Amino acid sequence: MARIRQRDTAPEIVLRHGLHRLGLRYRVNASGLPGRPDLLFPRHGVAVFVHGCFWHGHSCRAGRLPTSNVEYWTPKLAANAARDRRKADGLRRLGWRVITVWECQLKDADRASATVERVARRIHGDG
Repeated sequence: MARIRQRDTAPEIVLRHGLHRLGLRYRVNASGLPGRPDLLFPRHGVAVFVHGCFWHGHSCRAGRLPTSNVEYWTPKLAANAARDRRKADGLRRLGWRVITVWECQLKDADRASATVERVARRIHGDG
């Protein structure tokens, strides 16, 4: 697990490039805030997290629980999801809007471009 990247992951790069192309400027891995959001848009008051489906327990195909070593993975992934909720709640209490983007939403080009557009609309307050 030490080789699992925490920053500059492929889905995060896809989202960053797409939002930058649309003229949105951001800070990356902003420290000093709960959860160190992957992207921070201070002008818009928005924090964006890009979650891996498996590691954060998404309900898609990639987020399924492994069939082996279930007694290890069940509490681990549940704790990850609980931590995600705590961090998002902490940001909301500080006045930030929180957007979560899932890895599966950025896998193929069509879904990625639709996701980038949707996130951009939400950042601007239109969605």
